Amino acid sequence: MRNAEIVRKTAETDIRLSLNLDGNGKSTIDSGCGFLDHMLTLFSKHSGYDLALTCKGDVQVDYHHTAEDVGIALGQAFLQALGDKRGIVRYGDTTLPMDETLIATAVDISGRDYLSCALDIQAVKVGDFDTELCEEFFAAFVREARITLHIRQLAGKNAHHIIEGTFKSVARTLGKATAIDLSRANEIPSTKGVL
Repeated sequence: MRNAEIVRKTAETDIRLSLNLDGNGKSTIDSGCGFLDHMLTLFSKHSGYDLALTCKGDVQVDYHHTAEDVGIALGQAFLQALGDKRGIVRYGDTTLPMDETLIATAVDISGRDYLSCALDIQAVKVGDFDTELCEEFFAAFVREARITLHIRQLAGKNAHHIIEGTFKSVARTLGKATAIDLSRANEIPSTKGVL
C-alpha cells in the first residue's frame, strides 16, 4: 500500500498528517483554517487519496505558517508514499471549469521540483484567508514532493472559484499521474531507470 505518515513540529506549527494514495478520497482535516480545511477536503476527494491532517499553528498571527507547513508535510508524505515510483503513469493534466473560472494543470512526477503558477487573483482575501497563500502552499508542496507542476488560469475573476478550481484541478491531475499503469506495473517510467 502506498501510504505515509508525517509528523512535523516547529516553533510555529505542530502537524500530524497521513496520506494513502490508494484510498477512496476520504478525509479528516483540522488545520485551524476553515478555508484551507475545505480546500484539502476537495483535494482528497478529487485525487482519490485518503488524507488525515491535524495542525496546531500560530493562526493568531495569520495563516502563512500553517499553509506553508501543511504544504511541506503533504509534499513529504506524497514523496514517501510514492516510493521508487514503479508503475505510475507519471504524467497527468486536467482542464477544470469552476463556474465562470477555467483552470488548467499539468504534472510530471519527475523527481525535480518546479512550479509555474499563473493565477490572477484580484482579491486579497477569501474570508480571512490571504489568497497569496494558495501559491505559497503549492510552492512548498512541489518543493518537497519533487514534482513539476504547471497551473494556468484560463478564465475567471472570482477568487474563491479560482482557488477552489486550482485545488480540484491539481488533485485530479495528481490522481491521474500517480495511478498505476497496469501494462507497465513493474517499470520505472523513465529511460534513466530512476525518478
